[in-house]
Amino acid sequence: MAKFNSIDEYIKGFPEEVQMKLQEIRDAIKAAAPDSEEAISYNIPTFKLNGNLVHFAAFKAHIGFYALPTGHEAFKAELAKYKHAKGSVQFPLDQKMPLSLIKKMVKFRVKENLNK
Repeated sequence: MAKFNSIDEYIKGFPEEVQMKLQEIRDAIKAAAPDSEEAISYNIPTFKLNGNLVHFAAFKAHIGFYALPTGHEAFKAELAKYKHAKGSVQFPLDQKMPLSLIKKMVKFRVKENLNK
């Protein structure tokens, strides 16, 4: 497995269709958390603001989005139609990315991290 040094490098490692979806998610996160910093953590794209904010990663059939357990618990109803676990959700690659939901989750996490 390659070791990534930037989100750009990570995204370039995927087919063009997946790159577009990853970039959409990246842009949604930036829009919802303009003061956050991009990083690679756990070898996946990460945004930080007063600690880890959210992570995302591409897989064969989905994009994993990680807003920590609290971010997922707060949006349990909206996430119910997706495969999910305590701190993760899988957005299928054959569906449109739920960018408005992602933005809401990121804004929730921003408030949470700023109140630490």
